[in-house]
Parts: sequence; C-alpha cells; structure tokens
Amino acid sequence: QVQLVESGGGLVQSGGSLRLSCAASGSDFFIFGMGWYRQAPGKERELVANRSRGGTTNYGDSAKGRFTISRDNAKNTVYLQMNSLVPEDTAVYYCNADILRLETRREYWGQGTQVTVSS
Repeated sequence: QVQLVESGGGLVQSGGSLRLSCAASGSDFFIFGMGWYRQAPGKERELVANRSRGGTTNYGDSAKGRFTISRDNAKNTVYLQMNSLVPEDTAVYYCNADILRLETRREYWGQGTQVTVSS
C-alpha cells in the first residue's frame, strides 16, 4: 500500500504565505506525477499545480504567479509554496500522485489539509 501524508496547512492572514508538503510512503512503488488539488466549500475540486518526475509543471489559473510547486524525487515528496494568499484560497488542499505499484498504475490521494486565509 502507498500513503500520501500532507502537512503545512493552517490559518494565515491575507497576503501571507504557507508551504505545504506531501510525502509518499510504502513499498515497491514508483511515482510519476505529483501535485495538488483543492476544494472549497460548495465548489468542485480543482487543480492547483502538478509536476512530472522530469520537472514539467502545470498550474491552475488561480495559482499562476503566486504558487510554486517543487519536488524531491529521492524523498518522494512534493511541496507547494503559496505566497500572496487571499481569502479565495481557503480550501482543503489534497495531494495527488500517479503511482505504479506491483504492475498497477493509479492515482492516490492524501487525506487533505485545511488552508484558511483570513481577510
């Protein structure tokens, strides 16, 4: 089994910054892409950013210019640096990973971490 464990969420004032981390643990797995999604109350889950193993990044419109995704392949960890946060960024942030394990390739999700931005 593979688990994704997120950390780094919390409460921050508008204009502030947070850094999220997500580490994959388990055995016999290989990670392709890793990334972040978010879901605000009453809204659909949306892409924040993802990064391929080779370093190609993709950002959702809300993240462009403010958020930066990075990754440490040796540690099976992905990070999301969020700057210039605004109340509209308030959501549960989910880590996502495209993983091959024992000849099965599928998406895994973390449990989510709450980010709240106060005005």
